[in-house]
Amino acid sequence: MTPRIAVLGLGEAGSLIAADLVAAGADVRGFDPLGHRVAGVAPRRSEADAVADADLVLSVNSSHDAMTALENALPSLSAGTLWADLNTASPGLKGALADRAAGSDVTVVDVALMSPVPGKGLRTPMLVSGGAADRYAELLAALGADVEVQPGPVGTAISRKLLRSVFYKGLAAAVVEALRGAEAAGCADWLRGNIAAELASFDERTVDRLVDGTHTHARRRADEMTAATEQLEELGVPARVASAARDLLVELRDGAAQP
Repeated sequence: MTPRIAVLGLGEAGSLIAADLVAAGADVRGFDPLGHRVAGVAPRRSEADAVADADLVLSVNSSHDAMTALENALPSLSAGTLWADLNTASPGLKGALADRAAGSDVTVVDVALMSPVPGKGLRTPMLVSGGAADRYAELLAALGADVEVQPGPVGTAISRKLLRSVFYKGLAAAVVEALRGAEAAGCADWLRGNIAAELASFDERTVDRLVDGTHTHARRRADEMTAATEQLEELGVPARVASAARDLLVELRDGAAQP
């Protein structure tokens, strides 16, 4: 049986996933509030119109619009429809979606897209959690998707992604801030090469060294990051990451000093 899939949100991610679903033979209908269209996707006038005859709904709009999309669609959702929220929303919001849909006998699963969608489309690695996670994985894997089931309730999958994002996006922000300072100081090429070499040397033991060293040397490193923050300010570069690191180290230092 050809799966009937509604895609809500045909922006960058939604359009690429929808196009791949069409190519895989799915019967796809879609709605986008900005009027975006995708070849092969039957355009619908609203969320309610798009989901009326769907077996599976992929909500790929934004975290800000996730609840609104569900609210707009609920009157037309049939009992047993599977609602998959692919937005990067908090675990709390994902759980609220599941609670809201439960009264209509609609099951929500939490899907975390684990890498950028451009270049991968439907084959973007997905982590899915919730009571119907296996059902979602079966439906999408049959169409060529890369889906891994994460045991646990709705919110478990996105929790893992967001915790990883603290590292990845935090690291990216630190590199950007450091290079801005290096450009102002006239040593950007040197620092870029130094950062690349450090990252290339990372292995599993690096995490232990980073965590243990941060706690053990919090006092000295707090002073170092205070100086680094002052330098960035002297260079005219906003010290957002450096000051946050300083504050964490001060907290660890003062906590260790308490009896």
